Formats: sequence, structure tokens, C-alpha cells
Amino acid sequence: MKDSASTLTPVPVSDSPALPSMPEWQAFQEAAEQADRKGGTLRIIEAAGLSIDLSAQPSSEAFTEASHALLRVRNFKQMRRELLEGGIVNHTEDRAAWHSMLREPSPTPEVAHERTRLLQFVQRADNERRWRHVLHIGIGGSDWGLRLTVAAFGYTGTWRDIRFVANIDGHAIEGGLSGLNPHETVVVIASKSFTTAETLENAQRAIEWLRAAGVKHPERQLVAVTARPTIARKFGVPKDQIFPFWDWVGGRFSFWSSVCVSAALTVGTDVMAGMLAGAHAMDEHFRTAPINRNAPVQLALAGVANRSVLGFSSLNISVYDSRLFHLVPYLQQLEMESLGKSVTLAGEAVGVPTGPAVWGMPGTDAQHTFFQWLHQGDGAAVDFIVCQQADHRWPDHHQQLIANCLAQREALLRGKSYEDVLAEMDKNTDPEYAKWLAKHKVYPGGRPSSLIVLPRLSPYTLGALIALYEHKVFVQALIWGINPFDQWGVELGKTLTSRIRKDWQNIADGKTVTKMSHDASTQHWLQRFAPRPSQ
Repeated sequence: MKDSASTLTPVPVSDSPALPSMPEWQAFQEAAEQADRKGGTLRIIEAAGLSIDLSAQPSSEAFTEASHALLRVRNFKQMRRELLEGGIVNHTEDRAAWHSMLREPSPTPEVAHERTRLLQFVQRADNERRWRHVLHIGIGGSDWGLRLTVAAFGYTGTWRDIRFVANIDGHAIEGGLSGLNPHETVVVIASKSFTTAETLENAQRAIEWLRAAGVKHPERQLVAVTARPTIARKFGVPKDQIFPFWDWVGGRFSFWSSVCVSAALTVGTDVMAGMLAGAHAMDEHFRTAPINRNAPVQLALAGVANRSVLGFSSLNISVYDSRLFHLVPYLQQLEMESLGKSVTLAGEAVGVPTGPAVWGMPGTDAQHTFFQWLHQGDGAAVDFIVCQQADHRWPDHHQQLIANCLAQREALLRGKSYEDVLAEMDKNTDPEYAKWLAKHKVYPGGRPSSLIVLPRLSPYTLGALIALYEHKVFVQALIWGINPFDQWGVELGKTLTSRIRKDWQNIADGKTVTKMSHDASTQHWLQRFAPRPSQ
């Protein structure tokens, strides 16, 4: 593929100094601390069919001015162009992060070719009524987007059954295979590197399962999605059932590539086309909307203020649509793997708290689980996500759902003072008891939140929603001066896993292991869990 970055002038990493030393940051910090946090101004942005209400986020003229200055000093406009035109924005791995190209209506020839191959593959399988079951084997970015899509649009059932296997825990593959007909199952193996330990181990078990059932040519029931097609071919996957993507597609952004083949087989190619269209519409909004009306930018500025200035260490995702329950882990990976960094591109300490912990569950379950902490504990910033229209036949359920969403958000914003609680007490209540009890019913209020409204849950709106968060994360990383496209933090654990397994192999082979380079606790449990020497 032609290197589009050759037409761009990369921003040097030295242009990402640590925030505390920057006067623009100091002005932003002061403005965020003094901004209105009681919803005094209605702030709603319309973006790619979504309505984003930021009224309960920090707001003031000074905050707006400081935000613009901070974005200017971070070269926002040029970096946005680099991202959307395939420039080198992943500096530590020297490559682009061009996932937006995957949803272009007129993409590069290579992307168009693979898109056509995928479409033809699914159409052929549908026309021939091949495979009643899809076993999707992948982890992280090769898993969460598919689960989200199938849960959102296949919850009423499809003619193909799909199972997801991610974890190395043997119960995962055992449960995934249970009840499937091996002769009617296609096994999709998704791994960017095609070296992911969990994925390849589970794939081997699936192949053994096919052979044990008498499938003469199990390789004909394998599909691979990877950036390393030669490795997949050596693994045994037929060439015409390998769907490649590119190094410039990060794992947690790979859903937009051929990784979506399992979802296309399950909920249909029209669903995938709709999601691509919605995501592209959000790309265009991010590309063209002015800063004050740019939804990803404004969400990012609020997120930076909440985390790095106001001290909210986590972001709660409260989805008031049960079909979106997988959005929470999807966003956990997107945000925490992208923003869980403490070193700037220039190699300095960031100097302020960065990526928040992301967590949540669907409302109204959440209200009966952790909203007590949101209201009267340390609290968190909250993203409320709701659909204006329902797709079921019980309108009263939906009205109650929306009422709960709006009420919880209002309570977090407004709070309730000691004086107001006391005034509402029964006049016949003992005064001293009333004063004591009133202290337990105070709500601090001023808790930041965003309300994201989808007209209804459709492929288009879900695609737009995912892209909204992708671009928000990019802008937050830009402000913090970190790289959101690498994940070096997981590498040490992988290295130590290999070391422990090598130690176990030596023990199993009866070799004398005199000293192991582990801490005392790890070494104790390593020995305790070690397999017995082979006889």
C-alpha cells in the first residue's frame, strides 16, 4: 500500500512536553477548577445522528479559551489530519493508525479488495446455507467488538449460532464447543500477529475436536483474520479463507477490518455496512466540525478536566439499553489500553493523572449495584447512554427506563443540601433526631456526566457511537502527550509467563532447577503448581 504519510510533515515527539511545565495547561487547570459544574448552561452537540449533552460537564468562557489554547499548543489540527490521512501517529512503533480508512466509502484499492472478498465469502456461505455454527476464537480487540455487535443486533436470534472463545482457561473452549455439531461449524481464528498464545492454543483444541468427530478435512472449516497471512497459511488455513489486514490497524481498532467476518456471518453484511457508514459519518464530523461543536473534542476536554484536574479517577459507563452490555468491556479496552500511560512521547513523566479506570453495567441494574457510591461515595464521571426509541412492544418499560436515566443524572448533578433535607423532614420528628438523620441524606451533587442519546439502536448509530469514543481517546492522548496506539505495559507479563512455563518444563523433564529468578512468593507458587516430573 502506498505510504500516505509521505505527503505529511510529522510533528516531532519533542513537541509533546509534560503538561505541568506548560502555561497553557496551568490556565486550563485554573479554568476547570473554577468552571460551572451545576449545569447552568444547556450544551448539546449533534454529531452523526447522535445527541451529546455536555451540560453537566465543566463549562465557562475561560474554560473554552483555555481549551482552545491547549489544543493549539498540542498541534491538534495537524495531528487530526495525520490520523485521518494515514500519517505516522504511532511513534513508538513507527506506523499509522488508519482505522478510519477501513470505513471510507471509497477506500484504497487494497481495502476495497478485502472488503469485496469478505462480502463474497459471506454471501456464498449464506446462499449455500453452509455452517449452522460459528466458533470465533480471538481475544481483546479480536473479540469485544464482535460480542458487542452480535448482542446488539442478534439478541432475538439468528439462523446461525455463534460462540466466542477468548480465555486460555480450558472451561472457555469446552463451553464454546459444547453442543455444537462439528460438521456444521466454521472456526474463525482472529489474531493480528497470529502468534497470540491464547488464540492459537484454543484453535488447536478446536481442530482436534473436528478431527475427533470424523471431519476428514478440518482445514476446510477454518477461517483466519490476521496481518500475518503467511503464518496463518503455515498453520493450515486455506489461502482463500485467510482475510488479511494491515499493520496500521491497531488490535483494538481492528473490528472495522475483516475481523468482523464472524459478525457478518451471524447478523448479516447489512449490519456491518450500517456500522461502517455510521463510523464514517462520525469521522467526518470529527474532521470538519469546529472545536466548540466537535463532540469527540468536547468529550475529551471534559475527560481530561475530570481526571487530571478535578480528581475523578474513573469513568462509569451506564448504558440504559441492555443490548449494549458489551459496550462496557469494549470501552474498557479502548480507553484503558490506549490511555494507561505515564510517559510522554518525549520520554518524560506526564506529571498529571492520565487514563481513568473505566467500568459499569446496564441501568437500571447499576442503580441497585453501585449508584450509592456514585451519589455519596468518592464518585466518578459518568457517561449515560440511552436510546430515545425502543425496539420492543412495551412502551411503559421504555418510559420508565428513560425516566430512571434522567433522574439519576439530575441527582448526580444537583445533589441535595443538608438544609433542603432538613426542611423536608416530618415536622413531628424529634429535632435532634432529624438533624442527625438529615446528615445521612445529603447528596454532594456537582458530579460530572455526559448524556449520549441515540435516536434508536441501529447499526449506523452504534458505529457512530464507537467512533465517537475512538476519536475522544485520541484527543485525550494528544493533550496528555502520550501514545494511545501502543500497549507495552502487557509485554512484561507475557515474558514472565514464558519464563514460568520454561521452568515448569525443566521440572517436568526431571532437570535440576537450583535457582529461579523470581520473587519469593512467585517462586513458592511456581513450585506448588509445577507438574510432576515425567516418569
